[in-house]
Amino acid sequence: MAGQINGTTGYEEAAAQGLIAGINAALSVKGSEPFILDRSDAYIGVMIDDLVTKGVAEPYRMFTSRAEYRLSLRADNADQRLTPKGILLGLISKNREYAYNDKSKKLLKISSKMRKLKITPSKVYKYSIKIAKDGVSRDANEILTQKNVNMNKIREIWPEIPVFTKEIDDQVEINAHYMGYLKKQKADILAFKRDENLIIPNKINYDTLSGLSNEVKAKFKQVKPRTMGQALRIDGITPAAAYILLSHVKRKSIKRIA
Repeated sequence: MAGQINGTTGYEEAAAQGLIAGINAALSVKGSEPFILDRSDAYIGVMIDDLVTKGVAEPYRMFTSRAEYRLSLRADNADQRLTPKGILLGLISKNREYAYNDKSKKLLKISSKMRKLKITPSKVYKYSIKIAKDGVSRDANEILTQKNVNMNKIREIWPEIPVFTKEIDDQVEINAHYMGYLKKQKADILAFKRDENLIIPNKINYDTLSGLSNEVKAKFKQVKPRTMGQALRIDGITPAAAYILLSHVKRKSIKRIA
């Protein structure tokens, strides 16, 4: 039903919208704030944001290419990204919550231990691991990012690293291999969110914003974006138009604070 109403195609898309609709219906009855997934939180957030801000000219299907932060939105870390939100909403069973907390503690224990263990390029070469001979010591997490290095190899060097399960080791390896890329992406997300999360007042009068074309004003009034991030992603909104709106919202925000 949700998919048919909103113009999407696919069982997963419809189920995702139904899930969010159900959560927010319950929150509305309780008088609580709505639950919103950000584009950097989940593909559900990407899909709903696209539907709200871009609309649909043809049936919408969720593809990974639609997400700017797909390196973060991986299947292997979905539990780590979304389970805490489910716990806060009361949607997670006690067994699932225990499993999540147990896994998180084990991952933290291993990664914390590995950050403290360091080795020089000359010493690590003895284990047939080739890194730049620059005299700079690397920690175990950095060594794990090298070619053909896994947790078994890491424990040859540091046998004191705790052993839990293959699932935990696999997650540590994946996290290490994505580490450099994710550090840059996290910085990009934080920089973008500084303005993206800026709330647009509900009662804003777009007709009073000089410099906006009537077409742009009509799109803003139709979509009614909640944040600057949503406004920026509306089809046909130019950077110049977004800057005019951003300047107006920031001025209002400063006046309100003053």
